[in-house]
Amino acid sequence: MVDVARSGDSRDNEDEGDGPADQDKPGDPTTSGRKAKGKKKQRSFWKELPILIGVALLLTLFIQTFLARVFVIPSQSMEETLHGCPGCYGDRVLVDKLVYRFGDPEPGEVVVFERPSTWNESEFTADRSSNGFVSWLQDVGAAFGLASPNEDDVVKRIIAVGGQTVECCDEQNRVVVDGKPLDEPYIYWGPGDNTQEPFPPITVPEGMLWVLGDNRNGSSDSRYQGGGGENGLVPVDNVIGKARYIVLPPSRWRGVGDHNPQSAVTNAAMPFVPLGLGFAAAFPTVWLGKRVRRAIRSTGVRK
Repeated sequence: MVDVARSGDSRDNEDEGDGPADQDKPGDPTTSGRKAKGKKKQRSFWKELPILIGVALLLTLFIQTFLARVFVIPSQSMEETLHGCPGCYGDRVLVDKLVYRFGDPEPGEVVVFERPSTWNESEFTADRSSNGFVSWLQDVGAAFGLASPNEDDVVKRIIAVGGQTVECCDEQNRVVVDGKPLDEPYIYWGPGDNTQEPFPPITVPEGMLWVLGDNRNGSSDSRYQGGGGENGLVPVDNVIGKARYIVLPPSRWRGVGDHNPQSAVTNAAMPFVPLGLGFAAAFPTVWLGKRVRRAIRSTGVRK
């Protein structure tokens, strides 16, 4: 009879090296080091908070520099569309800085722009502290729309664009563009003062804008700046963006209207245009997605 050497069964082989001598021992520095390496140490909330604040500030500055920015309305020249007065809490308005990268400013739009060099009257004086640190804090707050900016930016409504001729007024006290009276329901008349100051016809050159305030007799605009005429025009390149929404105070949350005074057709359907385009684009996108999935499945079946 031949003796056959018996090899260890699978269970014995699997348990090899797992005996009591090989198991982690309490207090063993080698095993505790392995456990420490395997377990990541979490940062405390107070260490992460400054990082989160810093990232949020950087994102906010990026958005306000390239996409949208909050502006303070410091004067009453756009009453009652936009509320602002010296020494009071003026409206904070979200201005779209991206829209005019894809198109030109149009009549009726409320825009924020840098005051042209030909404009000799300012509606705004920054209230800055003589204390350097406090003044710095005010500048930081201005970057986020929490304080008045230290630059002379202006907000007005576009009345006429390049190539159009504007004048005032017709027999019914209306501004006229290219011989047609404007429809301006947004005009605010002060008590007992509902007659506009007349001005002679002026043809707006290409690349320029003629702007007026909604508070028609309380606004220093294209009619008066630099003596009026060509000096009152605003270069399109000076436009920072289009006023979209009043974001503060909460009691005045609303959109900023851009009624076209040169058209009798209302823009009531315009807010639904992007939604309609979205639905229109959704159908071909879904159809194309289904075709791609079917092609991938059929390829897999052939393989």
